[in-house]
Amino acid sequence: MQSNRRKFLSKGAVAGVAGASTLGFPMIAKAQQTFNWKMTSAYGKGSPFYMEGPGSATDLARRINEMSNGRLRIQVFGAGELIPAFEGFDAVRAGTVEMNHANSYFWTGKTFAAQYFTAVPFGLNFQGMNGWLYDGGGLGLWHEVYDPFGMIAFPCGNTGVQMTGWFKKEIKTVKDLEGLKMRIPGLAGKVYANLGVDVKVLPGGEIFPALERGVIDAAEFVGPFQDRRLGLHKAAKFYYTTGWHETATVSELLINKAAWAKLPKDLQAIVENACAACNVISEGWCQRNNAEAMEDLIKNQKVVARPLPDPVIKALRDETRKVLAENIAKDPLTKKVHDSYMAFKAKFDSWSGYSELPYHTKIRG
Repeated sequence: MQSNRRKFLSKGAVAGVAGASTLGFPMIAKAQQTFNWKMTSAYGKGSPFYMEGPGSATDLARRINEMSNGRLRIQVFGAGELIPAFEGFDAVRAGTVEMNHANSYFWTGKTFAAQYFTAVPFGLNFQGMNGWLYDGGGLGLWHEVYDPFGMIAFPCGNTGVQMTGWFKKEIKTVKDLEGLKMRIPGLAGKVYANLGVDVKVLPGGEIFPALERGVIDAAEFVGPFQDRRLGLHKAAKFYYTTGWHETATVSELLINKAAWAKLPKDLQAIVENACAACNVISEGWCQRNNAEAMEDLIKNQKVVARPLPDPVIKALRDETRKVLAENIAKDPLTKKVHDSYMAFKAKFDSWSGYSELPYHTKIRG
């Protein structure tokens, strides 16, 4: 009886091996399928934060490669290497590339709602933006906005609060903005334009020569570290620090939805979690480097750093409300995103009054 049982088990084991050869191995082969994708960027090769360093596009691709054990390899192209800087949206939509690393506010011409997923003037800070995106419905709305275009997106970086920018002349009143030629993208550009500014949209590499030659009178880029690297302090000395236009600026990983659907669930999870890691890591990088750069700009480069005058801030805030109201009236989906963002902001602002405000006014010293 015992001998027969052993024979039965032995036959079962052999059958199991045979079954594995016909069923298990194809599953293993499928699990080990590799993907080779392309990622373009709106920023030039070698650009700190965006293309190089912790949390950058290159770092994101490296993390995905290592976390997937080489199953998802991403080749990264800087602006102009494969496509022009601001053509990532169309390239991903067409499937020319699988990914693009940029900022969603570059696509407001496609859908105004995209603005909310990068930064809204007088909007949420880094903590608040993450709260809305990850736990307040923002990420789901982001996917909903891009669904008609056949794409999805994830936050993959954040500069924290940016600076208003560099001005050749001092800004004392709202009237000083009239006729000013300024490089400024996104919704802030629309706000400035309504106040008489001649708005220009230029890639990062073109800002310094334009400012130096007087093609523009003022320019906004990112913050102290990035701005100093471009040499903007050599072309203009007034550095306004209010950062009203981009209180926290999100980097976007844009993904072709059809390509995304072909990835196994574990690779999708790796991409999403690598993006979340870079979102936090990049902001930490900005805090350290901006602190050091700002100290140098003021002490050694003799830059005049100050907030914009209160009347100018009020005019910008009032005009921002008008621009937002005009655009949400045109599109129900934009209104849906706007209402979600502002409802979250109201609660976050109330909470910040109990948390962040005491830190800045009482504890920090």
